[in-house]
Amino acid sequence: MASPKPSNDGHGGKPTSDTDDYMSMTITESSADALVFENSAQRRARKRRDAESRARQPSKSEIALRAQLNRHEALSTSLPINSKGYQIMEKLGFKAGSALGREGNEYARTEPLSVALKEDRAGLGMGVQRKRKIKKDAEIGEGAKKRETEGGFRESKARQRKQQTAEGLCWGAMRVLEGFEGEDTITGDGMVDGWKNAIRSTSQSSTGINLLWRGLLRDREAKQREKRMRYDLHQSLSRNVAYVDPDEDMQDRQAWGTKVEEVEVDDPELEEFNRLDPAERLRRMVEYLREKWRYCFWCKFQYPDAIMDGCPGLTEEEHG
Repeated sequence: MASPKPSNDGHGGKPTSDTDDYMSMTITESSADALVFENSAQRRARKRRDAESRARQPSKSEIALRAQLNRHEALSTSLPINSKGYQIMEKLGFKAGSALGREGNEYARTEPLSVALKEDRAGLGMGVQRKRKIKKDAEIGEGAKKRETEGGFRESKARQRKQQTAEGLCWGAMRVLEGFEGEDTITGDGMVDGWKNAIRSTSQSSTGINLLWRGLLRDREAKQREKRMRYDLHQSLSRNVAYVDPDEDMQDRQAWGTKVEEVEVDDPELEEFNRLDPAERLRRMVEYLREKWRYCFWCKFQYPDAIMDGCPGLTEEEHG
């Protein structure tokens, strides 16, 4: 039996790494390439997520952000060598890293001017004006805060509350005057139902009413006029205005819009009176009630004589 021939590989016949049997070699796989087992439910969920991500439409903000990133990347990247513009510049003598223009110019730029995109719709000088306005408003606000102390703020609030209280008391005093003078203000033949019905049935103006409580009457007339106008408008939509019914009375014609209602007349005297301070108007009403009707607005009592024995005084502070 012939003996095996010695190997000439220089290792004494022993097998090297290059001559290892391929059957004994192990193939290692990276973890990224290794297959991950997933069941049917996980596979359906993965496919559904992939389909949703592909079908999802990006929002306007996402599109704007993506465009901004792409624009920033394009502006921050130098001109590619294989571009047509770079090739034309190179033919004209441009070299990468050098400046444009005459050689030896120390002020020549080696980088192009940076682009600052204007994304809003304001004018070019609007930003400077806006900054000036903000600065001016800040200075005015700081000066106002320095001038307005805590005590001044409290005083203004207290003054405002006092005026509101006086305004409410004025309306109360006007209602008291209406109770005293309402039935005796308008008199005459055929006016036996009181001054309210007399004003409604005639075209007489309310300028003959006492100035101190005339505003209450004018306010009530304005509210009634507005209510009547709304009612007339509603009724006129369901009937032809040109139709004239001989059996209608004056109130029906006014309701159907066939009779023009009188408008409110100006009262300069009342307007001048209303421009007074509420405290001054209230003082005049209280004094008039005491002189004419012997009634104390603060005591809520009508005294039998002009001496008004037992009344502390004219003002609310005197009544405690």
